[in-house]
Amino acid sequence: MSTCYAKAVDGDGLIRAFDALFLESEATCLCGGAAEPLYEPPDEGPAVIHFREDYAASALHEIAHWCIAGPARRQKVDYGYWYNPDGRDAAQQRRFMAVEARPQAVEWCLSRAAGLPFRLSLDNLSTPTLAADRQAFAQAVLNEVRQLCVAGLPPRAQRFFDRLNELRAAQGGRALPLHAQRFSLNELL
Repeated sequence: MSTCYAKAVDGDGLIRAFDALFLESEATCLCGGAAEPLYEPPDEGPAVIHFREDYAASALHEIAHWCIAGPARRQKVDYGYWYNPDGRDAAQQRRFMAVEARPQAVEWCLSRAAGLPFRLSLDNLSTPTLAADRQAFAQAVLNEVRQLCVAGLPPRAQRFFDRLNELRAAQGGRALPLHAQRFSLNELL
């Protein structure tokens, strides 16, 4: 199954699209150029989703977390979640994979709408991940995507997905509906 990544939405396009949809309605903006991703809840201004450098994939991953987070989580720095940096042991890595399957599934859907490639992230470069763990995580992400295709994306994710599809269509690309057959395990391995 091939995907055409021509007419993809870049980092600046993601910022413009996100802010146009959510700056006023959700008091949240997207900001690139960060050394590390970070979500800052609203204080005297809007909440800010910082993404790494100018990487569109980082933006989409952080947007996916925001789309999943409920109102209480969106009042906490980084949604109140733990994060163990690179070098996690096997138990910590399994915990990471358990909580990351859904955000990465949403990210994959958004990547598809933006016309960008998606790369599964185990986010643990200094500790080797067993092939079986990678396979299991890939399957978990694919299962989440399949559930999203049936039940629908979270509301904010759906709005952003639709906007990204509109932008691609306006640039001469093809808008793609969310459909399970457009995703395969082979793409993740």
